[in-house]
Amino acid sequence: MVEHSSIAKRFQQWIGLSIGLILFVFLMSCQQNMALASSDSSNSLNSLYADEQPALSGDGRFIAYVSNRNGTRGILLFDLKDQKFIDLPRLNRPDAIAESPSISNTARYIVYTASDRGRADIQLYDRVTEQVQVLTAGYRGWVRHPSISPDGRYITFETGSNGQWDIEIIDRGTIELDVP
Repeated sequence: MVEHSSIAKRFQQWIGLSIGLILFVFLMSCQQNMALASSDSSNSLNSLYADEQPALSGDGRFIAYVSNRNGTRGILLFDLKDQKFIDLPRLNRPDAIAESPSISNTARYIVYTASDRGRADIQLYDRVTEQVQVLTAGYRGWVRHPSISPDGRYITFETGSNGQWDIEIIDRGTIELDVP
């Protein structure tokens, strides 16, 4: 009888150690995944979040895309050469949804749609002046899918003002061109 109870105690100790080891390994892998996720989302191109709608600059150095990695949906600009994100003050607003980015030759100009109050507008961001300009304010009909020329002068987009999707072009006229 003594022998049988010592086997049962050893078995219970073995089960306890096994469960403890499994929990330890599980917790360590969770910490590793959390560290991976936080480093992944803070300084690399792709993340565990939705990264979509990429646009490449004319010189191939920058990529702009839409992501929800910062807790809100917004446009990010990543420098492929230096492997870092570029700060875009005043571009992403908490009360608007930004989508469909397009960038000029050196990513000086970023054109995109921003929806607030249920209506989308084509907006232009200038990285040098850090200013946003609404290009379709007061425009009749829906707009979507803007695209900017490499030099930043022309912007094309789709419009639904005639009951079908048509293409329109905005000529920004005399501006400081985005040339290398």
